[in-house]
Amino acid sequence: MSQQLLKEITQGQIKTDVPDMSSGDTVAVHAKIVEGGKERVQVFEGIVIKLQGGGISQTVTVRKIFQGVGVERTFLIHSPRVAKFVLKRKGAVRRARIYYFRSRSGKSARIREDRR
Repeated sequence: MSQQLLKEITQGQIKTDVPDMSSGDTVAVHAKIVEGGKERVQVFEGIVIKLQGGGISQTVTVRKIFQGVGVERTFLIHSPRVAKFVLKRKGAVRRARIYYFRSRSGKSARIREDRR
């Protein structure tokens, strides 16, 4: 299978309505969940820890605190299981991957807003 053929197949599946995200941003991911025979949309809102990859296989890892426990989920950006991304607020961080954020809690876990 040639690279050109692979590129043509994936080009039609890449989403164009994805906002410009970076680490430190707060996003709401509308993910499609199948329970039994029904499908519903579940919103997962949290802070972007990292963006990884490129093209059709690009992923985003989002972290939130739920009932005092940190929860991280990795989403394929161009997956049909992801309905949409909503950018809630831009965060000003100096790192591409903010793994140090996992050990923070309380006031030290705040990320200042990027006002650009």
